[in-house]
Amino acid sequence: MRHCFWFAGGAILLAMIALRPLMMATALAATLPTMLSATGCARDAMLVFDGSASMDELSFDVSRKTRIVDARTALRDALPDITPFRRVGLLTYGPGASADSCANIDLRFGPRADAAAAIVDQIDTLQPKGLTALAASVRAAADALDHRNRSGIVVLVTDGNETCGGRPCALGTALAQEATDLTVHVIGFQVVVDFFSWDNPEQVDVGAGNTVAKCLADRTGGLYVSTDTVDELADALRATLGCALIGAASPAPIPPVSAFETSAVPRRQT
Repeated sequence: MRHCFWFAGGAILLAMIALRPLMMATALAATLPTMLSATGCARDAMLVFDGSASMDELSFDVSRKTRIVDARTALRDALPDITPFRRVGLLTYGPGASADSCANIDLRFGPRADAAAAIVDQIDTLQPKGLTALAASVRAAADALDHRNRSGIVVLVTDGNETCGGRPCALGTALAQEATDLTVHVIGFQVVVDFFSWDNPEQVDVGAGNTVAKCLADRTGGLYVSTDTVDELADALRATLGCALIGAASPAPIPPVSAFETSAVPRRQT
């Protein structure tokens, strides 16, 4: 009788050990909503997208796609991983109705939930044209976030330098001083730097080979990420717009196997 009882207890122990991974997964799932509501995900974001003419230029390598085609692919890949957890808005510059392309700064929409499809639709129909109003566009995005009163993130995707006379470095300094909590991240995508442009007197502030927009990240505590491929751009979007799935709460404790051994399995009597 004692042997039968011991074998039954051993079977219970083995079953509980086998179910342990499932119990861990269940406990993790129970804490996932808390993890996803981490402070970082609560900040609204604006995506500032370069729609200037250079985004549609062909390179010397005719086998390569234009920047706008690659950028659309990267957005389709990355945004569905981001927008379920963060509210994102969209602003573009370059194409527009004004004969002065530097004035064509278009706030497509402010931060909204689940914005992936809306952003992809807007960029899919965007026809690159005009110049690169970096500073004015980032300023407009910051205003859309009510940056003097609220925390927020701006992510700028650009392929080049300021060509509308703006001063990104000066703007970065101003935003750092006046904003409540604003971070500007800059993603350089297949960047072409014009070292001789009269529009970029601040070039010396960011070093050779970098877009002057790097100043915006440097002076607001953001990231500057240089990318060349679709995968690199998608990863950079996740790194700057995405949310770490780590919150203050810890997963529910999983009972140790030793607890099952003492409570479910009687000791063998000899």
